[in-house]
Amino acid sequence: MPEPVGARPEAGLVQAAAQGDAEAFEALVRPHLGMLFRVIERILGNEAESQDALQDALLTLHRELPGFQGASKFSTWAYRICVNQALMARRKRVRRREDAIEDLMPRFGDEGHHMDVDTLVDWSEDAEALMRVEQAELKARVQAGLDRLSDDQRAVFVLRDLEGWNTEEIARHLGITRELVRQRVHRARLALRAMLPEFAPAQEGR
Repeated sequence: MPEPVGARPEAGLVQAAAQGDAEAFEALVRPHLGMLFRVIERILGNEAESQDALQDALLTLHRELPGFQGASKFSTWAYRICVNQALMARRKRVRRREDAIEDLMPRFGDEGHHMDVDTLVDWSEDAEALMRVEQAELKARVQAGLDRLSDDQRAVFVLRDLEGWNTEEIARHLGITRELVRQRVHRARLALRAMLPEFAPAQEGR
């Protein structure tokens, strides 16, 4: 009795799918579709666009599968292709006017220090803050806030604070410096805090 396609080890599915086996490809990607769609939707913030980007990513996966060397898990490789696809989709959008976000940015003096120190509230980086961001009843507001970020800020914020990538991974994947990653994450957090103040934990004694 032939072994069911879905019961094959990942390496076998990869080999068969790379040779054009449609059932093997479906069995390979099906367990990961939720994760792949999630990261695309977080970056794009639009369900219809995310569905399109996922389809494009799946086509890319199918096309490039013969070159997959198995140095990492298939899911890791597929995940990064989906991130790339989402970022490319965002770059195709008409860029919003920069002052839509700059009005929310903090002011800095010539020496580089923040000019509004008294109004600063530290953005918590701990798991509790991220869990609050994920609460279902606030999803629409958070998504709207993310969508107002610039493409660059949104991408690093999603990868760092929502997907859990470290600074080194983001810098390497996006081809930018670690310092630029930290700068963009910081600015994204400040902007989101201004738009969504309930996510900024209150300072003690205030």
